[in-house]
Amino acid sequence: MTHDENRSAFDWETRFIDDDTPWERGGLHPAFKAWRDQAAFATGERVLIPGCGRSPELLALAQAGLTVTGADLSATAISWQREVLREANQSADLVTGDVLDWAPDQPLDLVYEQTFLCAIHPRLRTRYEQALSRWLRSGGRLYALFMQKPERGGPPFDCSLDAMRILFPAERWVWPDDGEIRVWPHPQLNDKAELGAVLTRR
Repeated sequence: MTHDENRSAFDWETRFIDDDTPWERGGLHPAFKAWRDQAAFATGERVLIPGCGRSPELLALAQAGLTVTGADLSATAISWQREVLREANQSADLVTGDVLDWAPDQPLDLVYEQTFLCAIHPRLRTRYEQALSRWLRSGGRLYALFMQKPERGGPPFDCSLDAMRILFPAERWVWPDDGEIRVWPHPQLNDKAELGAVLTRR
């Protein structure tokens, strides 16, 4: 897979080598735990984590019996995931490279989107939404955490709800009611809010 230089100005591999990863929470995301407690993830479902980094959710989904794919530009992050899976006697398909160039061998049931959308340059968002539409089966779910960042620039880049409703239009995506969109402050990023929402592919 190739590296898209428009992804961002970050050298993601160096960030992981230097352990300079302030976006990591150090444990399972509270939104993930809430969805898991609601039995959102079913054994046998096919799931992708784009930009998985050192996300502990990858192992948690594998332990829950899902067929997991994790993709990241950083070979160091992927090696970390491989070792974590080995130690836990779990398996997943791990892809090093640009996930936007990737295609599943059959449609996915869900995508767990935690840090990818806010990490890529906004000019790539339409391409990402199109990829999500191709990857997910009809009725498949996107578990999304939209970063709310008033400052300009990034990454992370702001994912305002108004912009997200335009990016994920109603003709292709079923949005939850506003009351089902929860706010999760990020303690490692000055309590910037992440909006947790589950979108369904039409």
